[in-house]
This record gives sequence, structure tokens and C-alpha cells, in this order.
Amino acid sequence: MLICPQCEFSNPVSNKFCYRCGISLIEKKCHECGSVVPFDTVKCHNCNAVTGTVRWAIVCSGGGPGACPRGARRDCASPHDPSNSNHLTNIPPESDFSGTVENPSVTGDKEPVRYPTTRPAEDDDYLDPQHRYQLISPLRITDESATESEAMVLDRQPLQISLLSALEILSGEEDSRPLDVGIPKMAQIYWQLQSHLYEGILPKIYDAWISDSQEVVLLEDRSDWQLLADWWGDRPLPLDQILFVLDSLVELWEILASFACRQSLLLISNLVLDEYLVLGLKRIYWEPVNSQITLPNLGKLWERLFEQSQETQDGALLILTEQLTSGKIDTTEQLRSRLRAIALRREPEIERPFSNTGVESDSDINIQPPIIPSAPTRLQTSGQPQTTSQAMDDISTMVPMQLFSLEDAGLTDTGRQRDRNEDAFCIYTQIERFETKMGRAIHATGLYILCDGMGGHAGSEVASALAVDILRNYFQTHWIQTPDLHAQLPPVDRLREAVLEANQAIYDLNQQHGRNGTGRMGTTLVLVLIQDTNVAIIHVGDSRLYKFTRKQGLTQVTRDHDVAQREIQRGVAPEIAYSRSDAYQLTQALGPRNSDFIKPDIQFLDINEDLLLILSSDGLTDNDLVEQYANTHLEPLISSRASLERGVNELIDLANEYNGHDNITTVLIRAKVRPNLCSFREQQSC
Repeated sequence: MLICPQCEFSNPVSNKFCYRCGISLIEKKCHECGSVVPFDTVKCHNCNAVTGTVRWAIVCSGGGPGACPRGARRDCASPHDPSNSNHLTNIPPESDFSGTVENPSVTGDKEPVRYPTTRPAEDDDYLDPQHRYQLISPLRITDESATESEAMVLDRQPLQISLLSALEILSGEEDSRPLDVGIPKMAQIYWQLQSHLYEGILPKIYDAWISDSQEVVLLEDRSDWQLLADWWGDRPLPLDQILFVLDSLVELWEILASFACRQSLLLISNLVLDEYLVLGLKRIYWEPVNSQITLPNLGKLWERLFEQSQETQDGALLILTEQLTSGKIDTTEQLRSRLRAIALRREPEIERPFSNTGVESDSDINIQPPIIPSAPTRLQTSGQPQTTSQAMDDISTMVPMQLFSLEDAGLTDTGRQRDRNEDAFCIYTQIERFETKMGRAIHATGLYILCDGMGGHAGSEVASALAVDILRNYFQTHWIQTPDLHAQLPPVDRLREAVLEANQAIYDLNQQHGRNGTGRMGTTLVLVLIQDTNVAIIHVGDSRLYKFTRKQGLTQVTRDHDVAQREIQRGVAPEIAYSRSDAYQLTQALGPRNSDFIKPDIQFLDINEDLLLILSSDGLTDNDLVEQYANTHLEPLISSRASLERGVNELIDLANEYNGHDNITTVLIRAKVRPNLCSFREQQSC
């Protein structure tokens, strides 16, 4: 099928125009001059700009030493052969694992990327029998055993779904079967690593297959990304930026060690920066068999980088590098501790991207301190969650984060024992995307509301629906559609005002119909507002908000407004508090009482690491179901490859299987962030 680049409609492969929106599926406009060019050409015929979809291919042959991968023509050459003048990018340098890296590009004399003109293709010009991926540079051997080669290829059918995507779809339809059949092992390594890293560190995988004892992987082409070495030597750098990059290298070293891929860091031409100056890799290189790669090798890499600096380096940092190179530093923990010590000597002022302007101390409002980010490469760590004081020592506290993606999904279910659904929820988002050739960023506004009508109370489904409508309309009018307020989260008094307005509407309805006692309708509330990396949370009742991160695991953000929790706050032991007959009776709800009795909990947090937020009614949270199944049902959803729609369905099924006595509603929000070094640079006025 052909996926329309404009409306994403799936068209038959024979279509020349999209059935839904009518745009061409065989031609597009040149991004430079506007000329119409075919999808299957490399360059624009008018202005010579590169318009084709270019990928970087890695081919691993199953043959013995000296074997040449299928499709490699006689003009292929060793990457270290100086006579090979046809290469298009800096060839990965050779390392002797003692830190001596032979790479002329470290001086900044990088050969520019050259794309060939289109010429008639022959059968051996393709990597695949279907003639989709055409070689536009010779396959070049990249290892001593001559079993791996790489080349630049043109995707002549970029709108057609790839074999890899098709296998992913099939895998997702077969009870979450691991995606391993027919997929090269090196592609699986990329996926495994991506679960530990921020998006953008590794290149994207576009296709992969096994054919004739060969493994082929097509990656994002990063040949035009800025080399770390070039950036390092381009201008004097503040110590804070140097420490940030070095800390990122250590984090990557720790992760790549588990996969025997530390060679990827020792090849200096493999280290690149994206447009946000975040460290990335062109590709993964595996460590040679029986290689002895240790921390001194990393020290040698640092030495090569420092040789490019235009200013005298910090003395403590030079001493640290010498100790690292000579083997006097044994562990990465020791190395990172020394980096933190150098950073703390500078005593940087920590600037928060979010401030609670105009908020005074209020005992009824819980203001949660912002989460301090972890280092910018790793998403998964072992051990106990980091405390605030420990996190303050991280180098990355000096670097703000920016929102990379925001996704959501919600679902409600009546359950197995109720005859009507008293829950209600709302999802409203506005997302502006900024795409570039090296990545994307977004500005996002999100409004998420979940209400659970008080069970057994007449009109409870009316109360929950009414609360959702009033709160949605309130924030659309007083925040989303108000230019002066839309750029930041509403202040606390505006958040409280919204809750009181919803409470008053339900209370007035109770009064009008003469409802008394248990006949008064009411509802719980958990509400989340997102503005880029800033989050506001409003909570009334026993519906809950959880957050899940790879570093901290599952955390319950809200505290239930019930009798047991009230007693615990007064110092009563939990086992005694929950032994009361009225332990689960609500102490806060919207509607039963007038606004004098409503004291919503309001919290703020900053998104400084990839995050999953879970809004849930008690049909899901009862019996600690979320806590018990967090690792199986929540942790996988951190990954961008996981479907949130499928995730909410699985949570509903889980609740029906083990609870089922109540209505079930859940809303999932997945926010992914990345370090914003451009903003950091502006703050440092460098």
C-alpha cells in the first residue's frame, strides 16, 4: 500500500493520486525551487537540490573472511583505502582501542556530502530483488573480515509501506508476540537500545530484512549532521557545555557496554550533534571479538577532543582526563562523581522554566517541586529512585528540556456489574509541530479531565458529564482561547475558580431538585493541564493520577480524599485507618456541598524525562491493580513504538478481569522530551 504523505490514507500501490485528498503519489515539489520532481529521483532537475529519500544501508554477509556482500560491485573499496575517491561521507575511522583514532575529519576538514546524478539503473544496482532500494554509492567494506559493508541508497518507493513496518503491524496483531521472526539481529539491537535512550540518540530504522544469508538494515542518513569534533573546535566552549557533553558520553558508555557496542563511541567520526546540540550516533558499531575496551579508551577520545579546543582547558578537567587515560579511574560511577564535583565548583544557578507567578502560600494547595532531569542519554536505570538532592548533583540540571512529542488515548467501560456508566472523560489537545531535516519539536497544549459520578447517588452520571462540560468550556474560554494566558499555565486562583464553578453548577442542580443526603449527586475529579513541559494537576475525590518514568517507576501523584487518608494525615497508623467501616467514604467531591467545603488539591510539575501519566477512576485503581501490573501494562507504553490505544484497552480488560464491580475509565498521556541545548546556549550567552 502507498501511505499518502499529506493525509496518511492507505492507497493501493497502483494509485497515482490519493483517493482521499487527491495529491500525487508519484511526484512532489522541490523544497528549494518548487519544481515538480518524481519521488524516485535523487536530485531536482532544475536547482540540483537533493529531493530523493536517501537512507544509509548496512549489509552483513554470512560468508567467511574476504566475502563481498551481495550487490557490491567491483568498485567497492576498503574504508581505509585512500584511493577510494567515491565515498560520500566521512568513513568511520579505525581505532586501535588504545585511544589512537586515525581520522582526518577531526580537524574539521570534512569532505562535503556528494550525491550522484540520476542514471539508468542496472540489476546489480539494487539491494533488494524488488528493485526498491537503489545504490547511489558503492558498497564499502567496513570491517577487517570483509563481512560488513555500507552504502547510501535511494528509496524509489518512499510512500510504500516497508517490510519492517508490515512485520511490526503483524506482530502487533498477534498477542504482542516479540518482533523477531525475519528481522536482522542488528536491527533488534537498535530497538533494544532505543528503549534505554532518548529518541534522536540513535538513527531511525526504516527497513530491515534477511535474504541469502545476509542481514540488511536501512537507517536514517546522518551524513550531513554536524560532527561533535567540528563543533568542539569551532569556538571556545563554556565549561558547563563541555561537562554536559562529557557526562553524555559517560552515560552512553555505560549503556553501550551492556550491548558490546562501546566501539560506537571510539570512532570519532561517528559522534554527531543534532540541531539542538544533543549528542547522537551515526550508527552502531560492535566491539571486535576479544577486544579489550576499557575506560582509558574513553579517556583517549576525550584527549582527541580537547586537542581541538581553542582555549586552555579547565585544570581540574585536564587532570581528570589524564587520570582516566592512565587507568586511575576504575568505574563510571567514580568518573561521573568527579564530573559532578567540577560542575558544583561552578555553583550554577538553576533556572526553572516554570514559575508559579502570583501564588501565595496556601495550606489547601500542594505545590510539587519540579522534577530534576537525569542525564540526557539514559532513560532506564537500576536501583532506587533518585532523590531531589541527588538529582541536583547531575550535570544535566543545567540544561532545560523541550517537548518532543505528546500523545494520548482514553477509554471508558461500564464494567461487568453496573447497568450504566457514571464515568466521563475529556481529551483536548492543540499541537504545533516544527519539522526539520534533523528532527522535530512541538509546542503543545493539553486538557485532560476524568470524573467518576458518585456510585449509588441519583443522577451521578449527570454530575460527571456536567463537570466535564463546565471544566472544558471554562479552560477553553479562559486559557486556550486567551492569547495572554495561553503561553503558560493558568495561575492557581484561576484553577481553583474553575473547580468551584463546576461544583456550584452541580450543587445548584441538587438544590433545584430538592435532593438531600445520599440522594445528592456528585462526582470526583482529576484534571491535567499541559503547556509544553509544564503540568498543572487538580484533584478532588478518589479518582487518581499516576506517573510512570523509567527512572522512578510508578508514583501516585494524587492522594485520595477519603476518611482513611484523612486519618493517616492526622498521624493514625494506616492499618488502623483502613480498618474503619467508613474508611473509603469520600471527604471531598464536587456537588453535594457548597463551595465553602471544596478545597481542591493543586500541584505543578515539570516534564524533565520521558513520562507516562495515567488518569484513572477507582474501577481500575481498586485492589492496587495499577501498582501490581505497572511493569507489564505501563512500562512498555513509555516506548514510542507502543500503541496507547491498545494500552488503554488492555488496562480496561485487566480491570474487568480482576475488579469489574465498577465503571472503569482511564486516560493515558505520553510525553517525550529531549535536552534543549540551544536554549541553554542562549542562557549562557555563549
